[in-house]
Amino acid sequence: MTTMATQGAFLRLRVSLPSKSAAKPTELGFLSSQLSGLRISQGPSTDVINRISLPSFPGTLQPIVARRICPFTGKKANRANKVSFSNHKTKKLQFVNLQYKKVWWEAGKRFVKLRLSTKALKTIEKNGLDAVAKKAGIDLRKK
Repeated sequence: MTTMATQGAFLRLRVSLPSKSAAKPTELGFLSSQLSGLRISQGPSTDVINRISLPSFPGTLQPIVARRICPFTGKKANRANKVSFSNHKTKKLQFVNLQYKKVWWEAGKRFVKLRLSTKALKTIEKNGLDAVAKKAGIDLRKK
């Protein structure tokens, strides 16, 4: 016998073995969760892999979106208020000024294409690419 209890966004299942008089071996019970779309079946002849089937999404390949964060300085979007003339405040994001830039890497004797903030670009011009990358923990040989 399977019972289902939900807490918040998580699904918790408790499975107890049926007694000999409680259920017939030919019965097949189904449970479905409205939270996560899981379908769990209980039966005497099915194994664990066949019991859980995840919902299929129409687009199986999700687009890869670059995060709006600077890898060198760690700058990311700031939450702010957009204030109208009537002093009505609505939330908005102030994004980092990220730029794609090819920077000459002296140790590698080549250009490295980076997506960095303008603040990081000024820091690289002042301290050098190797020093800034080492401080941020970025390995330039991979790129």
